[in-house]
Amino acid sequence: MKHISIIGAGTMGNGIAHTFAQFDYKVSLIDVTKDSLDKGIATITRNLDRMVSKEKISEDDKKRTLANITTFTSIADGAKNADLVVEAATENEKIKLDIFRELDKVCPSEAILSSNTSSIPITKIAAVTNRPKQVIGMHFMNPVPIMKLVEIIRGYNTSDEVTKTVVDLSKNLGKVPTEVNDYPGFVANRILMPMINEAVETLYNNVAGVQEIDTVMKLGMAHPMGPLQLADFIGLDVCLSILEVMYDGFKNPKYAPCPLLVNMVRAGKLGVKSGEGFYDYRENKKAEKVSSQFDS
Repeated sequence: MKHISIIGAGTMGNGIAHTFAQFDYKVSLIDVTKDSLDKGIATITRNLDRMVSKEKISEDDKKRTLANITTFTSIADGAKNADLVVEAATENEKIKLDIFRELDKVCPSEAILSSNTSSIPITKIAAVTNRPKQVIGMHFMNPVPIMKLVEIIRGYNTSDEVTKTVVDLSKNLGKVPTEVNDYPGFVANRILMPMINEAVETLYNNVAGVQEIDTVMKLGMAHPMGPLQLADFIGLDVCLSILEVMYDGFKNPKYAPCPLLVNMVRAGKLGVKSGEGFYDYRENKKAEKVSSQFDS
């Protein structure tokens, strides 16, 4: 297994591509526009430069990693020789299902199709293909080159052989694969997202401010990052999408997104990616709490 196709050049996709390429896999990075691909490669280059400056890798390692990545704007072209595909497109069910329908048509019959989905059931994704035994979840953590965990989500029909192959592959990347069952949110987000949502509810109910909530969780619970700051880094739109998938999947009101989170996403305040969320990231300013217009 040497040819890896990555769908999506955003935060997760370029991180996954970086990781595979650094371990000498031949990577096809696929996105819909050349601009998205250029941004993805620029991010990978910056991250490699940081690793060189910290003497974690050499300049030759950086050049070799970049040489292992080829970009494509067509799934048909970028995935036609894939041994493994890792889909890392936006967390939208329709988009993902459409991608897997196309992958099933253009990929070699023996190729394994995986998704980096944060919450959508792998069994549902596999059902739109003619190879459900070869569909599996590989949920990487952000930032991918640094974080060790990979949640391995086995769908209802995923074979033992495919599961073992993906577990072994993850270990070859220096990751710690952890197999979990196929339910909305899996383990990481089933626990994390209700905590983030409760932090938003705490802000919404004027129990405390943004910095106070995050300080309590950092200093009192030994979290490296407070839940509201973490939500900004994940993307508030992504948090909302995951909560909606879990709410729809479990029909349990405890997963219902806080109205404040819904309104912030509607207003385009998505966190780091938009420059403003619970904190202000515009013009590289020191993070500041956003306007109190969202405090009630």
